[in-house]
Amino acid sequence: MRISTSTLYSEGVAAMQQMQNNLARTSLQMTTGQRMLSPADDPAAAARAIELKQSDASNTQLASNRDAAINTLSLEDGILASITSLLQDVKIMSLDAGGSLQTGSSLKGIATDLRGRMQELLGLANSTDGVGNFLFAGSQGKIQPFASTAAGMVYQGDDVQHLVQAGPARQIPTADSGADLFMRIRNGNGSFHTAVGAANTGSGTISQGQVLTSPYSGASYRITFTSATTFDVNDVSGGLPGVPVLPGQTYVSGQAITVNGIQMEISGAPATGDTFDVQPSINQSIFETITQFLATLETPPLPGDAAAAAKFQQGLQQASAALDQAINNVMYTHATVGGRLRELDSLQATGVDLGLQYKQTLSKIQDTDYIQAATDLAKQQLALQASQQSFAKVSQMSLFDYLR
Repeated sequence: MRISTSTLYSEGVAAMQQMQNNLARTSLQMTTGQRMLSPADDPAAAARAIELKQSDASNTQLASNRDAAINTLSLEDGILASITSLLQDVKIMSLDAGGSLQTGSSLKGIATDLRGRMQELLGLANSTDGVGNFLFAGSQGKIQPFASTAAGMVYQGDDVQHLVQAGPARQIPTADSGADLFMRIRNGNGSFHTAVGAANTGSGTISQGQVLTSPYSGASYRITFTSATTFDVNDVSGGLPGVPVLPGQTYVSGQAITVNGIQMEISGAPATGDTFDVQPSINQSIFETITQFLATLETPPLPGDAAAAAKFQQGLQQASAALDQAINNVMYTHATVGGRLRELDSLQATGVDLGLQYKQTLSKIQDTDYIQAATDLAKQQLALQASQQSFAKVSQMSLFDYLR
């Protein structure tokens, strides 16, 4: 086959151009650090790289969500610790107020201190997250959740919890309802509460009692003293005078009274006709508990008034029991906040590991192997030089050189 001069030139030039293209491509790979300069270089790898980038971006956004949730929950954690400490101080006040050495003047001092703690509690309940949103207002973040009115403290938020997407399939609450935390607290012992009759003339008081057989039936009872040493217990769930349950019982101060799975004790010296009520617990806010405690402190008994002294001690006892329930409620919420923070820390650590895996895999797919690229570049440079030298010699060859 005869090869024309033009063919020789065109093929030589085409070969050198291809080598120059390869050299330029390898040089660009080393400059950019990217093995794939376009999706056409490796369509399958390019598609996989897009998936990895999307997954990594999603993981980065979830990490940002978790950071925000950790900041908010950490703030709530500190506030709940302060509320617990405050309520424990108020609980100590209720115990101190019942001491035998207290006077009307000292009780007024406790009441003054208690008003200050009430305002402090209100401030904590209306805490914000640092950007102007109220922590305990539910979805009504811009509305102050608690406000004092003539009818008492009212809650102006709702029960909606803010949820943060903390993982691909995990949403975590970043705040708690102020209604659940401050308003919906069961009084008494949490199952039932006790009270002395308003018209009592004796010095008897009744404990907050306990449930022996769970669950508590929810029945209401009235204990009526038929004399200073005997009493009847009637079931008054359907109204007064009720159905006799324990008629003609002998009274011993401090002795347990057990009826249908619940137990309470009456102490002191009740008078004939005195009554003591046992009713199912109802919701009572922390603010109402402190308000009732204040009312008790502001009406101290006069010396020698046994009935007033009994009602005073009963009021302190009820305040103490209600404060116990409030403290338990706040501590339970505090524990759940701690659990959420631990889960977020765990998810954050997992997210960091996952992000590292995404980046390592992406690097293997699209990053330049500099050792291989440097070797290829040297080979391509050598091949191009050899091709250029060869073309130079071939292009100088002519039949006329041999005919001269």
